[in-house]
Amino acid sequence: MIKTAEYVSLGHPDKIADYISSALLDACLQQDPNVRYAVEVMVKNNHIVLGGEISGNINLDDPQPLVKQALRNIGYDEKYHQIWQNNAININNLEIINLISAQSTEIGQGVDADGWGDQGVFVGYAEKGEGLINRELWLAKKLNNTLYEAARHSENLGLDIKTQITLDNDNHIQTAIVAIPMLQTEDIMPLIQSALGEMPQNLIINGTGRYACHSSIADCGVTGRKLACDFYSTACPVGGGSPWTKDPSKADLTLNLYARKLAIQYLEDNDACRVYLSSCIGKSDLPSAVIKTRKGNTEKSANICPDCSPKSIIGELKLKRPIYRELCRRGLMAYFDKDGNPAF
Repeated sequence: MIKTAEYVSLGHPDKIADYISSALLDACLQQDPNVRYAVEVMVKNNHIVLGGEISGNINLDDPQPLVKQALRNIGYDEKYHQIWQNNAININNLEIINLISAQSTEIGQGVDADGWGDQGVFVGYAEKGEGLINRELWLAKKLNNTLYEAARHSENLGLDIKTQITLDNDNHIQTAIVAIPMLQTEDIMPLIQSALGEMPQNLIINGTGRYACHSSIADCGVTGRKLACDFYSTACPVGGGSPWTKDPSKADLTLNLYARKLAIQYLEDNDACRVYLSSCIGKSDLPSAVIKTRKGNTEKSANICPDCSPKSIIGELKLKRPIYRELCRRGLMAYFDKDGNPAF
């Protein structure tokens, strides 16, 4: 079976948006571990729009220093602008539009009673192999991270990187596609071979022939728009919404993570495992919890009964910490080790 997966770097406009929201959440958690937070971000040119709800014992009257530091952490700092000029976001010329208000008290009363902050269906997946994820996604991510780290130390390579890997029926790399900004042509073949361990049968670098204008100058970035990259690509359905813009009371974050933990734990002697969890706003009990396992050509399905109250899971996964910039940087799947325990 031919399989394909894509991955994008932290310098991609959509991930810029995810990372800014994660940085703001970390700042709020440092002030109030019980903050209620749901903030979406849009980035276009040098304009950044913050929209959503925050409630808690916090002070976020001026988010600009936090936004600027988030951009510096990604690599879009003052030096980067000097090199790329008008081809990338300009940290010295930002305009921030703040549309943040307080969380609805109707939602708040359900969360206060140890209920979930939203409804939805959430999916966790695990597969035997590196990273306990599907190989095509693992390779796309590994290649992307290699190129991103090279770009962080280069005055020729840019940070807005996309990679795509297609595996053939024998699990060999049939096609690799790389989009990486370049001010002038550079040989990145050694980086590609080092990351993948083999050369693809077909390699495409910058399919249009030239790629210099990038980040929010060439594209509009919006939180939650790279869910197929953030989760499991085409290996299983995407569950819920974006995990990057929510505090732990939101099922989009916590139940997606918990489903992944359960999938790792139930993997055992199976080749792959999916866990499906659903929630109801204001309620702690889950309407459904199902596990589906695959070993060879045999698939099995069963109901499971995990303790899925918000308080229990949030405590078990240690989610009231300012970990979300790091989680966004490493990727959602990196939060657990091979035994399903928090890795950081």
